Amino acid sequence: MTYTEKNFKYIQLFLLFIGFALSFFYAQHQILTGDQTQMLYKGYMGAYNNSWSSFGNAASVVGNVPGSMISLAVGVPIMIYDSPWSPMVLLIFLHLFSYLLLDSVIKDIFKSDLRLVFLVIYWLNPWFLFENILYNPSYLFFFSALHLWTAYKQRERSSFIYSALHIMSIGLALQFHYSWLILAILSLYLFFRKTVKINWFGVVFGGALVVASLVPYAIEFMNNAAIRHNQDPSTNERYIGWGGVHVYPVLKSFIYWLRYGSFFFPNKLIASAHFDWLGASQSLQLIVAYLYKAIVFSVGAVTIYISYKANRLFYESVKSKVFTRSRTIESNEEWLLLYIFGALLGVFISSILSPIIFSYWHLIIVFPFAIMPFLFYFKSYSEQYLKKFLLFVVVYSIFINVMGAIDSRKYSIEKDYAQDVKEYVSKTIEIRE
Repeated sequence: MTYTEKNFKYIQLFLLFIGFALSFFYAQHQILTGDQTQMLYKGYMGAYNNSWSSFGNAASVVGNVPGSMISLAVGVPIMIYDSPWSPMVLLIFLHLFSYLLLDSVIKDIFKSDLRLVFLVIYWLNPWFLFENILYNPSYLFFFSALHLWTAYKQRERSSFIYSALHIMSIGLALQFHYSWLILAILSLYLFFRKTVKINWFGVVFGGALVVASLVPYAIEFMNNAAIRHNQDPSTNERYIGWGGVHVYPVLKSFIYWLRYGSFFFPNKLIASAHFDWLGASQSLQLIVAYLYKAIVFSVGAVTIYISYKANRLFYESVKSKVFTRSRTIESNEEWLLLYIFGALLGVFISSILSPIIFSYWHLIIVFPFAIMPFLFYFKSYSEQYLKKFLLFVVVYSIFINVMGAIDSRKYSIEKDYAQDVKEYVSKTIEIRE
């Protein structure tokens, strides 16, 4: 038994604790903007005045996100315990559940060494932890994980419960963000490729629950033109299929897939650091900022090349199997490779249909799947480089995450989330008798 196998649980708990600490540190210093205040308003209106919105945040072009889940995700925790931290605690635990669901699949396919690799490149990854913010795409990791877990559970036999939960993972993701379409396309691919056994009664039951939850939104949609489309006149030039016509949005989506599998992080995380909090001279701040960005972009460039190599290996391994329906799936590894391909296919089709050019948060729903090709790539290097890899990723991730939480476009060391929410609520929410 190797050292990692013998001590896996202790290492796992230690790394989970680090991720928890960073999650709360991020959450504490988030900067409230319109994205958060939309959610806070809906949640507090529901919790304080029993006025539950039937639609979610405004989207870029196609109107408000359908459904009441955003209001409930904020409002119900506040009803249980009246604190600005309540909805954030729910979000952080949903992130934990996402890891546990994903790990339950990973441990059935890989040994403990690669389970640790997955733990650090998912749970400690700045792409992931940067989303510890009250923002609708931040909830998507849980639905991605639930989608994979329920599909994996049905690779050999159908199940009413897992089929219902699988459909609900798509339908509830729909009520947080329009990238739900990627999960829907992925499910259709799994059905086409015969990688899952479907219980149709479960599908109907799960679908019925989703439809029932959307009835209030349908009524509101028919009576409120403001939620049907974005009110900005410039968005009228966009249409379904715009991305395919202009090509670049499709290419950018593939680039994001590669970036998710690398340490080439979003500009909102790394490019906005100014080091004002150092209190030093402006020249020293400028020098430190350039040095920081030079390190981060250098590491990003190297790792995106590794991500490319990992995806190239993934493609070579799966290319002859992706559309052959009659071909038997020979192992759980092969099943996961086909699932990852389905996710990439979902990105491709959704980027063609999209009326906008995707930014990183539009595709964050596939982040858990985009990092998985690296597991197959690193498998042959694990015995030789595991300890060095884990040490580098843990130290580097902690460094980047601390920087992101105190000096980035979404977070600032000067901000106090709970105090800012209390001030916002006192000025905005009028409690009705």
